[in-house]
Amino acid sequence: MTIFASPLTLFSIFILFLTFGTFTSCAPKAEEPAAFTGEEGEIRLMTLNPGHFHAALVQKNMLRQVDPTVYIFAPEGNDLELHKERIEGFNTRDENPTSWELDIYTGDDYLERMIAEQPGNVMVVAGNNRSKTDYILLAVDEGINILSDKPMAIDSEGWEKLNEAFRLADERNVLLYDIMTERYEVTSRIQRILAQNRDLFGDLETGSVDDPAIIKESIHHLFKTVAGSPLRRPPWYFDVTQQGEGIVDVTTHLVDLSLWGTFPGETIYHEQDIEMIDAERWPTMLTTEQFENITGYESFPDYLQDQLEDGVLPYYSNGEMNFTLRGHHVNVSVQWDYQAPEGGDDSHFSLMRGTKANLVIRQGAEQNFRSTLYVEPIDGADTGALETALQAAVQELQDEFPGTTYLETDEGWQLDIPDELYLGHEAHFGKVAEAYFGYLVDGELPEWEVPNMITKYFITTQARELAME
Repeated sequence: MTIFASPLTLFSIFILFLTFGTFTSCAPKAEEPAAFTGEEGEIRLMTLNPGHFHAALVQKNMLRQVDPTVYIFAPEGNDLELHKERIEGFNTRDENPTSWELDIYTGDDYLERMIAEQPGNVMVVAGNNRSKTDYILLAVDEGINILSDKPMAIDSEGWEKLNEAFRLADERNVLLYDIMTERYEVTSRIQRILAQNRDLFGDLETGSVDDPAIIKESIHHLFKTVAGSPLRRPPWYFDVTQQGEGIVDVTTHLVDLSLWGTFPGETIYHEQDIEMIDAERWPTMLTTEQFENITGYESFPDYLQDQLEDGVLPYYSNGEMNFTLRGHHVNVSVQWDYQAPEGGDDSHFSLMRGTKANLVIRQGAEQNFRSTLYVEPIDGADTGALETALQAAVQELQDEFPGTTYLETDEGWQLDIPDELYLGHEAHFGKVAEAYFGYLVDGELPEWEVPNMITKYFITTQARELAME
């Protein structure tokens, strides 16, 4: 069984730049990309080197606009085999099976072959992050639309390349977009709406480093079940030079929610709206046995050997950052444990502090690990007036979130959201894809999306720099 330490060597990337044009080229392409109309089957997906299970989740369900034949370009190896197994699982499940057909090219020149042939019009990339930004840059320069898993950049050098990719995307008239699934979590959506309600929430507090106005925390687990089967992570996932550290990975979602949820539809510029304060990182220690349980490999590969401490891998999957967003203090943190305790699961915490009430999402044992939104009046608030405002706000939610009500708690109120509005993490991928395909038909992203993506990755990559000092 071959372990691919890196999907594309730096030398190969350099040769590709010489072959297809450097990323600083401004020469127009001979052909403009074909316009999208929303017709059935007009989206033809090309999946590039699928090393992460998110690549498969884009195909968990059939989508009307997507042609059932998906073109895969990848090297031979375990990553590809796991991806094929996941798609086959979707095709053969008892309930609502899919009917994907895979047209697969394998070979060391998989990237060159995809760019030369371009049998599809949208590239999906979710895998080893070491070369992802280079993939994106090359594909955009060739006029290929891209739907990318996060993170699109894992360090400051990658952020500079990503900036160039967005410039080229605009020049080539193609859309580059990352998969922000957490925007489709029902409690995040309602929290975002209520934070704009001045009668209920008031204004966002300024906060401080010790008492932030916004807090986003998440706890995840390396050994888990996805789509009904134990998740097999590739060995390179545990090399931070390939996967990226935790502070630039899951934090992408948390930073995105901070921007998206606080200033909906507004452009956030990193130069003037963001001030980085501090950041830190720390490892989760993994034994050989734990590594085998997660990856299926009996020992750490050669490229991890020099990182071991007495035979145990310090995996820098955890991180925390503090920054200000238009003067409001934000704290973001992520933690990865080996496995959830008995009866446990991933958890999430989100706080937005207002001058009248706080909006809090909790997803812990008390909530049976289900994301739950609370409205909690601040000390001295007029609770009668706030409940009247909450009643009106819940009534306004009915068109988008029918059946939502609220319950009284010791600290305030809990939103009671119908079960059917909880789609689940895996279903969110289809929602992102549908939104992206709609943007393709429109011929553009919302005007705030690109600058906010640039700002989001500025925050995560700068946090890494601060944590490394």
